Amino acid sequence: MSNPGDLADLTAGELLAGYGSGAFTPVEALVAVHARIDTVNAGINAIIAEDRAAALRTAQQSAGRWAEHAPLSALDGVPLTIKDNLHAAGLPATWGSRLYRDFVPEADEPPVERLRKAGAVFIGKTNVPEFTLQGYTDNLLFGITQNPLAPGMTPGGSSGGGAAAVAAGIGPIALGTDGGGSLRRPAAHCGLFAIKPSIGQVARAGGFAQILADFEVIGPIARTPGDLRAAFDVLAGLDQRDARSFATLAANVLFSQTPRIGYFNTLGAAPVDPRITRASNDFAAALAAAGCRIENIAAPFDLERVNAAWGTVAAAGLAWHLSSQPEASALIGDNARATAERGRAISASDYLNAWGDCLAIRAEAARLFDDFDLLLCPTTAAIAWPAAEPFPPLIDGRPAGPRGHAIFTAWMNVAGLCALSIPVATTPDAGGIGMQLVAAPGRDRALLDFLATLPAAAMAPRQTIQGRPS
Repeated sequence: MSNPGDLADLTAGELLAGYGSGAFTPVEALVAVHARIDTVNAGINAIIAEDRAAALRTAQQSAGRWAEHAPLSALDGVPLTIKDNLHAAGLPATWGSRLYRDFVPEADEPPVERLRKAGAVFIGKTNVPEFTLQGYTDNLLFGITQNPLAPGMTPGGSSGGGAAAVAAGIGPIALGTDGGGSLRRPAAHCGLFAIKPSIGQVARAGGFAQILADFEVIGPIARTPGDLRAAFDVLAGLDQRDARSFATLAANVLFSQTPRIGYFNTLGAAPVDPRITRASNDFAAALAAAGCRIENIAAPFDLERVNAAWGTVAAAGLAWHLSSQPEASALIGDNARATAERGRAISASDYLNAWGDCLAIRAEAARLFDDFDLLLCPTTAAIAWPAAEPFPPLIDGRPAGPRGHAIFTAWMNVAGLCALSIPVATTPDAGGIGMQLVAAPGRDRALLDFLATLPAAAMAPRQTIQGRPS
């Protein structure tokens, strides 16, 4: 620990232990992270805005509290990053768009406010695709983000900048959002843990327009289950500004250590990379060996129905938002322009029909948990692909559309479920492979508690799956 540069590789739990013992301070940890940014960020483009003076002040205040053995929380003095579609007072919030290139919010969104009150140190903002509507990370304002585990490959999106930062040692935790898999898929590609909370667990108010309605939730990415839980415990809770957050008052009923788990690794005829299938089967077998009752099931949702509902809400939401921005057409990128054009053609009847499907999907999903405690499936259908490409055109040698890599994640957003992504394997040249554990709405803490006691989750990432990207 004598070299401050080593501190950038520590988990939040390890940092707190060092602060508590006096081995080092939050200021030294921040200096190490800043050194790491100076070393690696030019190559990965994860951090797109900083305020080092403000971060140093926060770290100094935290160091004073630790000297008095009076930390504010399990994140006091922990350096972390914030996704660029979230408002943090004093830091830019561009949403990956030239439309907001000069915007600096004056107030925090509720989860950012909770982190600030907990003593967390804000390193800076992380890169996103424009309006956070794509599964890779690139925009006209800041450019392409790379996967630190696989140079030249994407970290995924839309929380790709945050995942890349954590994987590269730029803070052990990243705050991001997930509207269709945007926390879970980047975590999988970068060998990390993430949780997509169920609706209401992390309060929202203010901030940018919620163009994905309640599909999009705020949550953390981290290197360990313990750090993920520490972040969730700070972020989640009742906030009167968001009535949905009353859901956090429900009792935390733990899962059995021998839960019944419904497992699927395909979705109809949609292609899935065989390395993902192999790693998924190995992880399911590890869970069975640990005492879980694994039952193979067909995918419990209709992918076309989910994609239609999700796509309608997303396109209409963006079109609605941009309708009040007369300068948008000259500033936004081609993908956003095409999405908004589709959205303008959606009628009120179309939108309400999509919401009717969403409500039906939620009711159907809830009934699944009468038969199963948890569901298990891959996080992605594709291994990470070249960073400049918006999606992989082929998966397992077969044509795949723009959302072909994302087939396993959007259902949880439409259905309002909580879902973890767990790193279960790595590849030599294309990043990581992740698996999702999924639970009923409101079972977030029980899901995290189950993860914390799961030996297979800690052992599986050591597996290396050979092969090259499809």
